[in-house]
Amino acid sequence: MTRFALASAALLLAVATPLSVSSLHAQAAGARRAAPSTRASATVELTFADTAAQRAAGKPARIHLDYGQPHLRGRTLHQGDLVPFDQVWRLGANAATLLTTDVDLTMGGQAVPAGRYVVQALPTRSGWTLILQKETSGAAQVMPTRYEQSKDAARIPLKASTLSMPVESLTMSLVPSTAPGAQTGVFTVQWGTVQLQTDWVVR
Repeated sequence: MTRFALASAALLLAVATPLSVSSLHAQAAGARRAAPSTRASATVELTFADTAAQRAAGKPARIHLDYGQPHLRGRTLHQGDLVPFDQVWRLGANAATLLTTDVDLTMGGQAVPAGRYVVQALPTRSGWTLILQKETSGAAQVMPTRYEQSKDAARIPLKASTLSMPVESLTMSLVPSTAPGAQTGVFTVQWGTVQLQTDWVVR
């Protein structure tokens, strides 16, 4: 092989190698995909309603909500199988939605003792119902199981209203009141043009 041919081959190798590595990186990056839903949470810290044990530990009492956050992506809430009417829905995506409260609550007039609950909902054309079921496994994430009404700890009617601007991602919040007296607040669910609410009060 001539000296010119050897030099040409080396030049081709030097040019081709970076392109090949770059191509491999691009392929690897292209293989990554975002999950179709995200995880979200809402927490209220009750600094004036904590227990003696929590004060000693320097930890305020908490009400914490953890949920999978699906997105509409052009879909309509009650069309197809997204959120069908008259079927218990897990009120979120992927792992179960969990409500953990360090204090006894009253939600929508229903007693909710301190503990951990799987949160679900029953949407109907005449209204929505929030369903709480006791969760005792202590697992960081709990996968949804087949609904059994006998396990219901509380069924709470939700007040529904229509939003003027649709909300793309399922959003839930625990908004505390700043009014003096008992610790109170509002539990709110928003998705699409649907808004659902109920009150909560620390007992």
